[in-house]
Amino acid sequence: MSRAEQKIVQYLNEAHASEVGLVRELQSQLAMTPRGSYRNALEAHLKETRDHAGRIEDRLSALDKGGDLLQLAVGFAESSVSQLLALGKTPLGLLRGSSGEEKILKNAKDACATEALEIATYTAIEHLARSVGDDATAKLALSIRADEQKMLDRLMREIPKLTAAVVRAEVHEDSSYTIADTGAADAVRDVADAGKRAAGKVQGQARRTARSARKVPGVAHAEGQIKGAVASEEDLAISGYDDLTAADVIDRLSELSQIDLAKIDSYERRHQDRSTILSKIGALRGEEPWPGYDELGVPEIRSALVKRDEQQAEKVRSYERSHKNRSGVIHATEGEAAHA
Repeated sequence: MSRAEQKIVQYLNEAHASEVGLVRELQSQLAMTPRGSYRNALEAHLKETRDHAGRIEDRLSALDKGGDLLQLAVGFAESSVSQLLALGKTPLGLLRGSSGEEKILKNAKDACATEALEIATYTAIEHLARSVGDDATAKLALSIRADEQKMLDRLMREIPKLTAAVVRAEVHEDSSYTIADTGAADAVRDVADAGKRAAGKVQGQARRTARSARKVPGVAHAEGQIKGAVASEEDLAISGYDDLTAADVIDRLSELSQIDLAKIDSYERRHQDRSTILSKIGALRGEEPWPGYDELGVPEIRSALVKRDEQQAEKVRSYERSHKNRSGVIHATEGEAAHA
């Protein structure tokens, strides 16, 4: 893949993450929006947004052809974060503003900002694609940008009407908004379960997609940090993490992969921020003997060592002794040294 294609793939991955996140955002807004022209606009754009995400995926498949695993992994991680963050917005949205009408107006203003960002994103993609002769991507960006512009124009027409509803509700005390009629109450009750389902789906898909991508140097660290940014205690490789002392955690760190170390590093910094744990993680983090090493079992590593020299065997031996310390691997590296 050329450098121009890599840059286009990067921008398309970013746009895809934005579209996936917007799908969740629109769903959360619909859960608290009563029937009317504004809800109709959201429903129509939700359908468009799903279509946009699918069209970008098709273009990425045509460009990538399985060749740039690093871009694929980063794009997937961004999409995962967007989905998980957006899922939690419905309960927060119900707390915004002093009336239901004002909540809807604030959501509409946020939607305008989102559409403006989308328009800027696709403008950049179109100009990038045209500058490197990628007409197919340029036409795709132009088409999607037109949809985003139409949605922004439609939202701007809704703002005066939504503002008038706020005046009626908060100035004249004539509110007609009822949360129970919008489905928002159900959304609040179900959002935690939805988050868990999405997280499970993300993790399953990540295991399939990122396993190959981890063979690219640097991807394991990036994946762990991104996952740690949204991880809950249950997502960590050390069970009951929050109830453990720093000493207990440190005793278990050497058994973890580079991905799990990065995830715990990010989680720990967001919560207790214990310097002893972070220092130990820093000492353990480093490059695997070869990309994807942490994904391998003892038989696979022993088999791989047959084709590697003593320098590589020493690297494996040193890494194993400071990490999982598997005797089967260490014995294999000593056997390699004996044959060298």
